Formats: sequence, structure tokens, C-alpha cells
Amino acid sequence: MQISVAGGKKKHAVTVADSAFAREFNEGLVHQVVTAYMAGSRSGSKAQKTRSEVRGGGRKPWRQKGTGRARAGTIRSPLWRSGGQTFAAKPRDYAQKVNRKMYRAAMRCILSELVRQDSLVVSTSLTLDAPKTREVVKLLSGMKLSSVLIVLPETDEQVYLAVRNLPNVGICSASEIDPVVLLRFEKVLMTVDALKKVEESLK
Repeated sequence: MQISVAGGKKKHAVTVADSAFAREFNEGLVHQVVTAYMAGSRSGSKAQKTRSEVRGGGRKPWRQKGTGRARAGTIRSPLWRSGGQTFAAKPRDYAQKVNRKMYRAAMRCILSELVRQDSLVVSTSLTLDAPKTREVVKLLSGMKLSSVLIVLPETDEQVYLAVRNLPNVGICSASEIDPVVLLRFEKVLMTVDALKKVEESLK
């Protein structure tokens, strides 16, 4: 299939594989992969102490009988203030199993849907002489892009420094794209070289 390239004096198009940019949208698969990706990014570092891990409480606070109070064996009981937790949370891994074939199929579905909705904008190149935010704003406004993800073939420090202060603009390299970041913005702006790298990675 052909995708038109924005920018430049002459209008032209770039040819890409139908297998990567003309797939039917599988909502269930995309949902599963996105959910698994977000679950894998959870830290899972929450930790609480049980009654055996809380400091103190080595001796019986008072004798068993004769005081008129309820019997107690330790001041670190879960019933007491500063006591341990009954069912203490421990560090855990939230990762879900998603094989490579499913992940690539979901990426193809997302990119194909971006093409169908005219949300994928392809540019010849995107380079800056200096890291000036106003130059990026001028460039994006000329393309009528507000909420956009910029995908470059390689990490470009000049473009990164110019984009990082813009709240609705993201930037990443072709090797760093993932399902979540593709769905986070209204439009995706790719250079031709980045588009080819993405196509190659999805074969």
C-alpha cells in the first residue's frame, strides 16, 4: 500500500507492506497486549510487615490472669496500634505473558488503524539546527498537529530538547515505540526512515 508523505514541494508517497499497515483491527488482541504492557510497568514494590517482622513485642505485656484486662501475648498483635498487618502485602510481579507473535500482531493492528483514521503522518525528515521549541511549534502548527507523537529513526538530542517542554507532544525512536505510547496521542508523526524501520521490525 501507499502512504502519502507530507512536506516538500512535490507530493509523493512511500510504499509499505500491507501485512504491517493494512491489517484488520482486532480489539480483543490490542486490549490484551495493552493491558499486559501496562501491568508489566507496575513496580509491585509495596511491602508491609507481619507481626513477626515488626520491631519489639518480645515479652508478654502483662500477666495472663488477675489484671482484669484482656489477655495479650505481644504488643505487636495486628489488633494493637503499631502492630503488624494480618495479611501483609509483599513485593510481587504483575507481568503478564504475551508472546512475540501476539505483540507484533497487536502493533500491526494499531498502525493499520492509525492509517485508516488518517492519524499517521509521514514526513521526509525532521532535523533542527538548534534545540528551539518555537521551531518545533511552528513546524507542527504548519502540519496542523497538536497532540502528536514524533517517531524518529534514531534518538536526536536536538529534537528531544526542543520537544520536552511541550505537554501534548511526545518523542521516541523507531525501536522504542510500544502499544501504549501509540494510543496516547491523537496523531503519530513518523519520518520515512523511521517508518521503514518500524516496517522492518514487524515483518
